[in-house]
Amino acid sequence: MYSKEGDLILGGMFLVHSEYSSLELTFKNDPRPISCEGFHIRYYRDVLAMVFAIEEINQSQDLLPNLTLGFQIMDSCMSQIKAIGGVLELLSGIRKPIPGYKCHSGSMPAGIIGELMSSISVPMARILGVFHVPQISYGSVLSSLSDKLQFPSFLRTVPSSAFQNMALARLMEHFHWTWIGMIISDDDLGLQGGQDMKRLIEKHGGCVAFTEKVHLSYSRENILRVVHVAQSHAVKVIIVHSPEVHVKTLMDVFSEQNVTELVFVFSASFTLTFGLFNRVTWKLFNGSLGLSPHATKMPDFEEFLAHLNPSRDPNDTFIKLFWEKVFKCKWSKSEDTDTMTPMENMGRFCSENQTLDKKDFHLFELYDLSYTYHTYLAVYVLAHSLDNLMSCKAGQGPFMKGTCADVNNLQPWQVLHYVKNMNVSIGNGDTVSFDVNGDAPLAYDILNVQILNSDDVHLENVGRYDPRDGKGVTVNTNSILWAKFSQVPHSVCSEDCPPGYRKAGREGKPVCCFQCIPCSHGEIKDPDDCIQCPQHQWPNENHVHCKEKVIEFLSPDEPLGQILIISAALMTLLTASVLCVFIKYRDTPLVKGNNRGLSYLLLLSLMLCSFCPFIFIGQPRKLTCMLRQTVFGVVFSISVSSILAKTIIVVIAFKATNPNSSARKWLGWKTPSFIVFICSTIQVLICVVWLARSPPFPELNIISYKDKIIFECNEGEHLFFYCMMGYLGLLATISFIVAFLSRNLPGSFNEAKLITFSMLVFVSVWISFIPAYLSTRGKYMVAVEVFAILCSGAGLLGCIFLPKCYIILVRPDRNTRKHLVKKD
Repeated sequence: MYSKEGDLILGGMFLVHSEYSSLELTFKNDPRPISCEGFHIRYYRDVLAMVFAIEEINQSQDLLPNLTLGFQIMDSCMSQIKAIGGVLELLSGIRKPIPGYKCHSGSMPAGIIGELMSSISVPMARILGVFHVPQISYGSVLSSLSDKLQFPSFLRTVPSSAFQNMALARLMEHFHWTWIGMIISDDDLGLQGGQDMKRLIEKHGGCVAFTEKVHLSYSRENILRVVHVAQSHAVKVIIVHSPEVHVKTLMDVFSEQNVTELVFVFSASFTLTFGLFNRVTWKLFNGSLGLSPHATKMPDFEEFLAHLNPSRDPNDTFIKLFWEKVFKCKWSKSEDTDTMTPMENMGRFCSENQTLDKKDFHLFELYDLSYTYHTYLAVYVLAHSLDNLMSCKAGQGPFMKGTCADVNNLQPWQVLHYVKNMNVSIGNGDTVSFDVNGDAPLAYDILNVQILNSDDVHLENVGRYDPRDGKGVTVNTNSILWAKFSQVPHSVCSEDCPPGYRKAGREGKPVCCFQCIPCSHGEIKDPDDCIQCPQHQWPNENHVHCKEKVIEFLSPDEPLGQILIISAALMTLLTASVLCVFIKYRDTPLVKGNNRGLSYLLLLSLMLCSFCPFIFIGQPRKLTCMLRQTVFGVVFSISVSSILAKTIIVVIAFKATNPNSSARKWLGWKTPSFIVFICSTIQVLICVVWLARSPPFPELNIISYKDKIIFECNEGEHLFFYCMMGYLGLLATISFIVAFLSRNLPGSFNEAKLITFSMLVFVSVWISFIPAYLSTRGKYMVAVEVFAILCSGAGLLGCIFLPKCYIILVRPDRNTRKHLVKKD
């Protein structure tokens, strides 16, 4: 025990030695005391922090004036048995404690600082809770210690593991690490924390590939099995949620097996104690990340360390071990041991005249003051609690009837009351208070291990997690040295699916292991599955987001529309030119002999047919939709009925060559006019009823094509459209039959032959139009109909009128009555 007298005593239970050995119990003799092994300067530093804080407080004029704090510090040696014995010794006041008995010459400890390890703090807390002695841990993070029913007097200056588990899950999410291994200690801390951590990691989209337990008592074969599991799962990131003493052997084996392509992420339970590991194993830590309770520098602490000397405090039972570590010496037989060592034979004896130099400070591992600083905080919390207890005024106290605590008969439960309600600001600006569970919800620092050379170990603060600000994890990625990787390591079970693919789980595998399946048409990746775009939208090329569908119609701005417009214009000009020729040569035998009036009417109707494409081309509107098919149907009915009338007149003319023939009465303008009127009127009536009952209207067709919207004219009731087209086909068929039957009439220029060819072209075009029209959609459907209109009009114009224009313009010698009536 390391002790110092004082008016008030603070107890301490620290991990100074990391191992212990004991003889096997035979139950025949008294058990031998546990032998402590593995002294570490890093752990001894926590003891020194408590001594330093108490010295500061004793020198302060503001905190506990006129009172001196003393201490009794014990080493748990990582043994629950030794820790329990030490606690009972502190409570009873004698080396061989009697539970429930107080044998102190003065007051018993006002509170106890410790322990670092949760596995040691739990049995301590159960005993101290019975006596309501305040216990303030500087490193135990086990979440179940927050249960005040089991541990009523336990408090801690570090956050509960519930906070660090969330911090680690958020950190995995931040770096997009979804395939993670976990190594936990085989104790309450590892088992409880591991389950909670796994749940949070999976909640944030990650998967735990494996969870393996370790313990310092495990055999080498068991450790080798853990290394094999880590290698077989091909993870790049492993979370270590265990005190460092339990994973020492594991890290050594990782190094021996040359398993170095890993990033270790250490929980706050793992204290980065490099003195515990050999220098070869250090390479594993380079580039690793770790959580550490937020710590700041303690003023004058390094100066305090510089003045350490065995002669300064003879009661310090640990300083001689520290001296041997620093100066690589041994104390002489008279000083410490009963036997000589080889080091003594070499003359390497320890001396109180030796002094610490700056070059020796690296042994203190001052790059990480986390738990040392929280030891310092714990002492100050107890000191401020005692100061508030001493400042109590009679009648205003917190206890029954306003009483205060009796300093000469101080009860631990009275101190506990003040500790629980403490809200103290330390000189460096940090504020410490406890919630109802006895936890101090302080921030975590995210540290990056950077080993620049064999002796230069640096912990770079690269981020922070503060559960109080709600901001989550903040990380400065640019400050991180990954060491084994050129960039942020990639740790996933399956690579993200490329654009246009969705994730599909693999049987018997975690959700992070998947295969990629293409998204269906019209779906986008969002983010792991495929979702359907709205009806008016369509996926982009990468199937990443939906974009507005292209609205398609036959536009005059596109090449197809322009070609049809030019063709329609040329057709109109050509028809107009023919009409002008016929008007100019209207008195010639050829024009007069072929029913001049019907020719004019047919040419005018063909000219109107040439205008029809202009109604079809362009954005559909209500008026143009109503006029498209109806104007086309009526105009073409006039054209075909004119041809029918011309054919019938030709037949009548040849039948009425005899002056006494009764057929002569049908000659003249009335018969053709009547035929054209009747035939056209029927089509007009069909169109009028159509417009009255179910007129065509513009609509956006989102069904025909998935990737675009067709802006088209809905024809209303399609029955009327088919009636109109059927009637037009009927007229054309009748005209063709009549012309075909009269093709052999005598005469050198028999117009019936021309009409037969023209109607053959007309019928052929529209028969071909039907399958083409029904097999296309959108602007191409409109283009097919426009093309049919132009081709049929051109067929009529070319077959009927161009031969006549040839005779009129090129062969006027044949434009005579004699030639026209000459028989073949």
